[in-house]
Amino acid sequence: MDVDEAFTTYVAERRLQLFRTACLLCGDPHQAEDIVQDALARLYAAWPRASRAANVDAYVRQVIVNSHLNQVRRPWRRERGAATVGESPAAAHLPTEDLQVMWSAIRQLPLGQRKVVVLRHYLGLSVEETAADLGISAGTVKSQTSDALAALRRALDVDFGTPVREGEDA
Repeated sequence: MDVDEAFTTYVAERRLQLFRTACLLCGDPHQAEDIVQDALARLYAAWPRASRAANVDAYVRQVIVNSHLNQVRRPWRRERGAATVGESPAAAHLPTEDLQVMWSAIRQLPLGQRKVVVLRHYLGLSVEETAADLGISAGTVKSQTSDALAALRRALDVDFGTPVREGEDA
């Protein structure tokens, strides 16, 4: 299989997942398309080296996160409206309305917490994989996850009426 064919096969298999990841990070499907296009262009340039790496997906996730950070830093590009990104396997049993409420709550999280929640709970990465993808320590991943989940509990309590249990962060 030549380089172009291998790259094309990879993109065909992963494009939707990459788009969903970018969409969850930025909250805007149009901006997510830009991020994914940028990530795939960078991947293509590095494909001979990246395809020999143990985990191409980790490389692409890191490029997506970095591309999103570059987009956020641009003053003319700010997060916009809601995105339709599909379902996480963990949330497959929720009705569509509940999913929209959940994704809306996730989009309200600060960027660092949102990135950790998307990578840990949407993509199912471990603490160590998330830390490596984001270039932060495992302790930071854990604290960001804890803060994000506490914020989501508070936000979703309004919509779902699930009280915060005693001893948990309010």
